[in-house]
Amino acid sequence: MAVAAPSDKRFRRSHVKPARRRSGLWLRRLRVAATVVAAALAIYAGRRAATSLAGLEIFRVDRVNVRGNHRLSSGEVLSLVAGLQGRSILALDLEEWRRRLLDSPWVADASLRRTLPSTVDVMILERTPLGIGRINGSLFLVDDRGTSIDEYGPHYADLDLPIIDGLSAAPGDETTDIYRALLVRRLLDALRVRNMAGRISQIDVSDARNAIVLLDDDPTLIQLGNERFVERLQSYFELAPALRERVPAIDYVDLRFDERVYVKPSKDRPPAVNRNATKPARSTQTG
Repeated sequence: MAVAAPSDKRFRRSHVKPARRRSGLWLRRLRVAATVVAAALAIYAGRRAATSLAGLEIFRVDRVNVRGNHRLSSGEVLSLVAGLQGRSILALDLEEWRRRLLDSPWVADASLRRTLPSTVDVMILERTPLGIGRINGSLFLVDDRGTSIDEYGPHYADLDLPIIDGLSAAPGDETTDIYRALLVRRLLDALRVRNMAGRISQIDVSDARNAIVLLDDDPTLIQLGNERFVERLQSYFELAPALRERVPAIDYVDLRFDERVYVKPSKDRPPAVNRNATKPARSTQTG
């Protein structure tokens, strides 16, 4: 006779499954841990290898090439990065050495590049002197942003540059100086096209909208405004002989207005002069 065992209602197939899931979870965790350990070992080995390579004599900097310098000598540039030679080229912090180059007021920008196994190339972008700024009674070479490059002295006598008045050294006035310096640059760039820039001795940009110039051989102040520099200066050249016949001692000539030139004799108020007239109009004296 067959005997049937009563079924245990507490037993379910689902009771077995969690054990298999726990086993799979541990296996996955073990694989992840093994991967992490392998990666850490690879990184460690890579760092040890890089350190070993960096220490090799072949990777010691033994040559520094300098390019782009004109006013600065190569020796002066090399002095700015003194200590670079002999260091591991693989361990160099190029940005740190770039900042050392920027300490020179002549250097507007610089870049360094590794050339394996042992050469560093240094590229210099120098500031270009725009003129000789008269600031607080002293003379400085200034660039087209009004930045002082160096104090002007006999060693810069080869530079044929105009004296620039009106640039300020006051803290917080840098923006104004930029606009004034840019006015000078626009003026000189325009005049160079017509070979007139060489005749300019001094430029006053105290008013950032009005460039006033002095010529090498003429004491008259010539107000040119902030545009049409070539046309206005050429107009002065054409009118100057007639002006001197009528007004021997001229304080300034104002050329900023379309059809009229204003002439101020020394110790007199400025009379209006018709640009299209053969001779300037008579001065009108007021009491």
